[in-house]
Formats: sequence, structure tokens, C-alpha cells
Amino acid sequence: MAWLWWLGAALVLGVVEMLTVDLIFLMFAGGALAAVVATMLGAPFWAQVLVFAVVSVVLLFAVRPWAKDLLLRSTPDTLTNIAAHVGREATVLLDVTDRAGRVKLAGEVWTARAALPGAVLATGTTVRVVRIEGAIAVVESTADNTLYS
Repeated sequence: MAWLWWLGAALVLGVVEMLTVDLIFLMFAGGALAAVVATMLGAPFWAQVLVFAVVSVVLLFAVRPWAKDLLLRSTPDTLTNIAAHVGREATVLLDVTDRAGRVKLAGEVWTARAALPGAVLATGTTVRVVRIEGAIAVVESTADNTLYS
């Protein structure tokens, strides 16, 4: 009946791994599965714990670095939050100067500022986001229709 406890532990550790995706709990789940095998072979409890510990440590130090490297190489970098907006195009809603203005960026209205001092980007102009500073999108024109004051 002890094998059910080890199997339950392996399942719980597998679920925790799905939430963290760091491959640490997966290695402990592998150790718990090895303890299931030891239990099935009739090993005493201390031997089951020893098998769990040894297999977990071996998996952590031998398999995890290789598996994590493989995971990182096969997972594409996805920009999120502010980094996802840099380089996007936006439409000017209210004239944008180096002090103030409004743009529509990814369906949302943002406060904006021109990247170049003295530049005025007229309403309706398509602009590109150069950087985000707090809640302000710093933009530049995508064409040569920038006015300077």
C-alpha cells in the first residue's frame, strides 16, 4: 500500500511542476516513481526514502541542466508588457509634441510625447513607439511629415 503514497507524491509533484515549469519538481517526481518501483520490489521504508533521495539528486544534477537548456532553446522569446509595445505603430489622436499628446496604440489611448525636441506630429499621423517611459509612449514619425516649431 506504500506504493500508492509514492505514486500520489509523484502526481502532486507533477502538478506543481506544471505550475512552475522549472523542472525541479519533475525531478522529484522521478525520484518518487523510482521509490514506487523500490516499494514494488519489497524494499523497506528506509530504502524507499534512500532511492527517492538518490534518484532525485541524480536527476537534479545530471538531467535537469540538459533538459532546461533544451526547453529554453525550443521556447520562443515572447515580448510582454512594455517591451511588446516598443516598435509598434500608433495613430496620433491629438497633436503630439515633445511635451504632450495622445496616440492610439494597440487599441488603447496612450499619453504620448515626441522623441525629437521641437517636433509636432499632427493628428492622424502614423507614428512608431521608440520607448515607454512610465505611462507615456515616446514616439517618432514613420514618414518625413514631422513639423518643427
